[in-house]
Formats: sequence, structure tokens, C-alpha cells
Amino acid sequence: ITQINAMAEEQQRIADDLARLIDSANAPIFGVDPKGMVSEWNRKAAELLGYPKEDAIGKDLITSFIEPENRSSVEEILQKALAGSETSNYALSLMSKVGKRYTVLLNATTRRDAKGHITGVVGVGQDITQLNQVMADSKRIADDLTRLIETANAPIFGIDIAGKVSEWNAKASSLLGFSKEETIGKHLVSNFITEEF
Repeated sequence: ITQINAMAEEQQRIADDLARLIDSANAPIFGVDPKGMVSEWNRKAAELLGYPKEDAIGKDLITSFIEPENRSSVEEILQKALAGSETSNYALSLMSKVGKRYTVLLNATTRRDAKGHITGVVGVGQDITQLNQVMADSKRIADDLTRLIETANAPIFGIDIAGKVSEWNAKASSLLGFSKEETIGKHLVSNFITEEF
């Protein structure tokens, strides 16, 4: 009996350690039971979405926390995980309690008991909202610069390290008579610079 008690205490200690690890993780983690009711909700999920654990536990994940336009795809992911097929890197848009939109890269994993029976789904996410904003800003700046180059009132061309044309704006085309399509990828000096230069 002493050995059984020691094993039970060790199992409880491991379970407590895992619960603390999940709760303190720097990633939103949630769990649902086979009916889709929230059974786990860590601090990061609460912080991100603004719903404390006590408000989330027992609620239907999809109808309570998922935006209407994403509900069918999230339902499909949960059903797949409940059937034993996991999903990785699903970009999910979430709305916080105060109306702030977040994008989370989600992995949905099947949760099993000690006998291997499926008991639910664990979702582990990574908040990529800021990354998406930086990428959108970079694209906007690149688009602005491309427009600036293309509409400049001076010929602008660029070459790569092999001397091949990589950029050729509209003014270069109108002055030199070669379209962008005719120049891109061709060696600048051997194709477009005359011998007197």
C-alpha cells in the first residue's frame, strides 16, 4: 500500500507540474472535451482574449469564442482532432472581449487518457498578430517604393550582382526604347550600353 501511495503521489506531482507548465506558458493554450466545451484555458489565452479561466471553462468554444466566419473551419479542425487527425499551423483570427482582433497560428492535438481513448482536443497557439502587421507594413512600403520608381521622372534601372537588369522603370523605357519585359534578366553592359561608352 505504501508503494501504491508513493506512485499515486508521484503521478499527482507530475500532473500538478504539467498543469503549472500549461498555465504559465507564453502561448495561448485551451482544451475542449468531445462536445467542444472548454475544459482548459491558460493565463495567456485569458490575457489575449480577455476572458478569465472561470468565464471560459464549460462554455462552447466555437459559439463563445470563435468569430462566425471561422466557425465551420474550426469545427472541422476539432472534429478531425477528435477522430485522431491533428492540425498544425492553422491561422485563426480571434476577437478579444474588448474587440481587438488577434491572429493565432494554431496546432490542434488529440487529447487521450491513460488507456489511449480520445478525451478531447488541446489547442496550442502562437500570437502572430504583430508579425502580420510588420509584414503588411513592409509590403505597403515595398509597394510605395515600386510605384515611386515606376513613376519617377528620371530613368531608373537596377542590376543584380551578375550585371543583369533587375529593375527598369517607365522613364528608362520611354528614353531608351526598350520595354521592361525586354530588359529584365539581360546583361546591362553587353545588351544596352553602346561601345562609345
